[in-house]
This record gives sequence, C-alpha cells and structure tokens, in this order.
Amino acid sequence: MPVEFKMPDPGEGIHEAEVLEIHVAEGDRVEEGQIVMVVETDKASIEIPSPATGKVKEIRVKVGDVIEVGAVLIVFIEEGEEEAGEKEKEKKEEAPKKAEREAEEKEPKPEPKEKALRKGPVPATPATRRLARELDVALDRVQGSGPGGRVTAEDVKAYAEGRMKKPEEKKAAAAKPAEAERPGLPDFSQWGEVEHTPLRSIRRATARRMALSWSEIPQVTHEDVADITDLEKLRQDHKADIEKRGGALTLLVFAIKAAVSALKTYPRFNASLDTDAQEIILKKYFHIGIAVDTDRGLLVPVVRDADCKSMVELAKEVYELAERTRQGEVEPKDMTGGTFTITNVGPLGGTGFTPIINYPQVAILGLARARLQPVVRGTIDDFKVVLRMQPGFWEKSFVSLKVRKTSC
Repeated sequence: MPVEFKMPDPGEGIHEAEVLEIHVAEGDRVEEGQIVMVVETDKASIEIPSPATGKVKEIRVKVGDVIEVGAVLIVFIEEGEEEAGEKEKEKKEEAPKKAEREAEEKEPKPEPKEKALRKGPVPATPATRRLARELDVALDRVQGSGPGGRVTAEDVKAYAEGRMKKPEEKKAAAAKPAEAERPGLPDFSQWGEVEHTPLRSIRRATARRMALSWSEIPQVTHEDVADITDLEKLRQDHKADIEKRGGALTLLVFAIKAAVSALKTYPRFNASLDTDAQEIILKKYFHIGIAVDTDRGLLVPVVRDADCKSMVELAKEVYELAERTRQGEVEPKDMTGGTFTITNVGPLGGTGFTPIINYPQVAILGLARARLQPVVRGTIDDFKVVLRMQPGFWEKSFVSLKVRKTSC
C-alpha cells in the first residue's frame, strides 16, 4: 500500500521549514536512506532521507513551499506493489465521495457548482452559498447558528473575519486591548520598476524574532569604549601560533572570555524572564552565541561552556563554528541553548550600532571596529595626547543587577 512520508520533527521547537531542493521526481525508484529533499528551518538546512525503498507515486510539495511538521511530502509505492491494485484502491476510496456528491445533489435548492467538503450536505440557502464563494469560505468549516444548524450569511461573514471563536476565547479577546490594524502596502510598481524576492526561512524567522524581541523586551542601551592597545599587541604576538593550530585569534575570542567573566559577576545578565511564572531564570552555564553573517541571513551558532575552555580551544572552536555556519553545515543543535549573544560589526566598519536582544535572552553585547584614536591623559593642567587602540561596544539589557560570584 502507499506510504505517506511526512515532514519529520527536527526537534528544538521547530514547527516549519521551507523546501529548498527536491532530488526526485514522480516515477523515480528510490532506496531507503537516499536523500530526497533538502529543507531549511530558521536554524539550518536539513537533508531529508527516504524512509522506504520503492517508487515515488506523488510529490505533494514544491520548491519554495513552507511546510509544517507532519505535512505529507511524498507518497511512495512500496517495492512489489502493483499499479493495478493501486488503481482498484483508488476506486474504492472514490466510491464514498461519489455517494456524498449524489446526496448533495438531492438537497433542496442546490447550487450546481457547490461541492460538499464534509460528510453530508451543509444546510444553507443559495444566497449564503454564493456569499461563501465570494469570501472563499468552505461551508463545512462554519458552525451554523440557524434552525437545524443551518449556516446563515452572518455565520459566513463572522468566519471570514476570524470571529468564530469559542466563548472563552471571545472573553479573553475582549479583555485584551485592541491592536492597531496594520495598513496594507501600496502598489510600488506604479512609481517605477520593482523586483519581488521571497523572504526565505532564516530571514523570515529573523524578522519574527526581532519583532518579538522589540515588542516583549524593554531594551536599554549602554555605550562605552575600551582601551585594548596592550590586548591587541598580545593578539598579534600569538596570532601566528594559533593559526598553526587551526584556529584564529580574533578580538571576538577575547570578548567571549571577558563576557563570561562579567556574566559570572553579574548573573542576571545570564538569564531569561518567565513572565507567566513571574520568575527570573538564572542559568549556571555559559553558552555564548556569536552572530555570523551568511548569504542566507544572520545566524547565531553557540559556543558551549565557554567558561571552561582555554583561549586556544576557543580560538579553534569559534573559527570552525563560523566557517561551518557560512557553509550551511551547522545543525539545529548548534544554534540553540545560548545564554548570551555577542555581535560584531567590526568587519563592516562604522563607529557603532544598536543591537537587538536575542529573545529569550536578556542582554547582548555589540562590538564596533577597533581603531587608533587620540586619548588625553593627565589633568586639565598637566596632560598629554597619546594614540591608543579603542573599539566601541554597546551593551543592551533590561534586567536589574545583583552581584553574585559563580565558578566553573
């Protein structure tokens, strides 16, 4: 019998993915374990293997589709199954549907073009059916409020407007403040040539999370500069040695170590806020997310247990993790569990920026490009100007501070 292959659950709270590639066609014979599809979640690209050996009977998705976990991707005919038997099965499945259509034709005042979408006819007047077609509403989904469960025009309008809710949902909705309606976009092509580009999985997820962060977290930004002249000399002295070991001694590596030290001193920056339970969740582990710019969008892989790793280990891991992220080789587990995020626009230039907190974290550190700058030392009566290496950094958070020492 046919085997329906459904979108597997990749875990990590992922509910949907976008189809990037389809490697088979209807009629192809595939082996169990053969890669038949590649999908992209908001965290990474995932290769989907075939669950069975057989023939591809039907492909129910196409490239660009956004599919939910559990949606049917491909229908297989198992090895040895005859087409004749398949056709006979289809005829048997069609018989009840034919009976339903015949029953609908006997309904009083039928609409010739109306098709029943549930078992048995839907009681509704021709005018109501016409309205349902105009509003693109399936009558079998509408709960009728008329005599005998008849669907009225008002029922159709209410469903189309999204107001067919349970009593408790209506009560909850009434208790919430009304939200401003988002205006539609104008037709930009009336003023010139435009190009429409699909918002892919990662960029779409980034937009959602940034909007969530901005709406849910009161964000406060603090700006400062640091003198890293001696640190930069140290980095240059050991840069070549680290490269021989397969790593890259960047300023980001030092920033990770500095961030961990600060998080141990101020643990409420290494936390999440549970608004439902009215609790602050203090995390005793230090998994640092590092923002990596890729062709697919901004991704944040996580360096786990950064407090327990040496500078050499961090230099190698950060380099390898960033490279795998840019190549699209990271797995979902590499992108989750972060407790604090560092983002660096140094390679892009500029003197500063305002990062948005990576929800559900409570703080983020943004680094700008380091540059030689004149620094005044001394007093107003006795001073001198020296050149020092200084990057700007922008720390954003929304929780109060409480000093508490922790250790690895």
